Amino acid sequence: MNKFKQRFRKSKRSFRRPLPPISTDEIDYSNMSLISRCISQQGKILSRRVNGVTVKQQRLITIAIKQARILSLIPFLNNEKLAKMKRDESTARTKNFRNRKKKKKK
Repeated sequence: MNKFKQRFRKSKRSFRRPLPPISTDEIDYSNMSLISRCISQQGKILSRRVNGVTVKQQRLITIAIKQARILSLIPFLNNEKLAKMKRDESTARTKNFRNRKKKKKK
């Protein structure tokens, strides 16, 4: 019984990943390689846990992303999915409309 408890007991040491060496000087709205790593495919800002940065670095990254959006270096939203859905809907409507057979009057 004692061995069973020891096997499933959590270790007292917490596991912590090493933070990437990003200096605060590198975080700028013009640094597009850094900004693109911190944005999802939908255009959302990724969380600090996902990025693996400190709180201060995350605040600076958020400010840089917002500045880049205002200067239109990056889009506010990634509208590729929305545009594709609209395109598909419009073509589907026109296809059905064109291919619809007219009823013959008797």
